[in-house]
Amino acid sequence: MISTATEGAAIDDPSLAHLLYGLMTAFPLFFLPTLLGLAINLAHKPQGASAMVQSHLRWQRHSMIGFAILAGLGFFLSPLWLSVSIYLVATLWFCHRIIKGWLSLTEGVEV
Repeated sequence: MISTATEGAAIDDPSLAHLLYGLMTAFPLFFLPTLLGLAINLAHKPQGASAMVQSHLRWQRHSMIGFAILAGLGFFLSPLWLSVSIYLVATLWFCHRIIKGWLSLTEGVEV
């Protein structure tokens, strides 16, 4: 008897995660590629994706939302020195998250 059930099979194709990390790295371009990446990430919920791919998609969502919150906070603060400090911290934190996540994805490790 041949079994064709693939319910337990996990999709281990990290190409979507690589695309979204690529869009995240283009955040200096008016923040639009990052917002596009967030929209794709939120719209695409792979049902059969492996735990590794799902962890990276979750890592990316949290990174993009956190960066948007910090950038918005920096935008609405009135003292220039405080606003620039928040932007700098947000940018360094976001770059760290991109590098750590992408390297982990390349190695095939969950974040």
